[in-house]
Amino acid sequence: MDSIIRSIADALNGLPKELVVFIISLFPILELRGGLIASALLGLPIERGILFALAGNIVPIPFILLLITPIFDRLKKTKRIRPLVEKLEAKSMGKSDRIQKYEFWGLLLFVGIPLPGTGAWTGGLIASLLNIKLKKAVPAIFLGLLMATVIMCVITYGIPALVRSAA
Repeated sequence: MDSIIRSIADALNGLPKELVVFIISLFPILELRGGLIASALLGLPIERGILFALAGNIVPIPFILLLITPIFDRLKKTKRIRPLVEKLEAKSMGKSDRIQKYEFWGLLLFVGIPLPGTGAWTGGLIASLLNIKLKKAVPAIFLGLLMATVIMCVITYGIPALVRSAA
């Protein structure tokens, strides 16, 4: 992931560091995790890194929750795109067992524990595909993002600071 983030940051060279973090956090797969890693690599203070990584990761969520199902339904009417959409749905739904069973708490933990294939994008997609009501999905995703922020800040800022102080 570091090499992907470095490549994107290099491609965005010349832009303000905060904007680079925001843009990286918009990307599916990278999301908040990638934004906070980029923030630490770029030497941004933790507060600014959190602010811009969270903002970047939050922006697409309402669109995913409100629009992804109608967009997918429309795309599935196209022969060429249908297999791709169905594959994406199947892959996402393959991760949905705990979310389906526990809804709010399952979604919160899915978004909040920063592992490969988890995060706000996939959580929003699964919530939409499972027809989880917005009043449950939105707070679960946002609280999950806060949880992921704490975990990622410990990993990207806290541990390196401890290592530097011990040296």
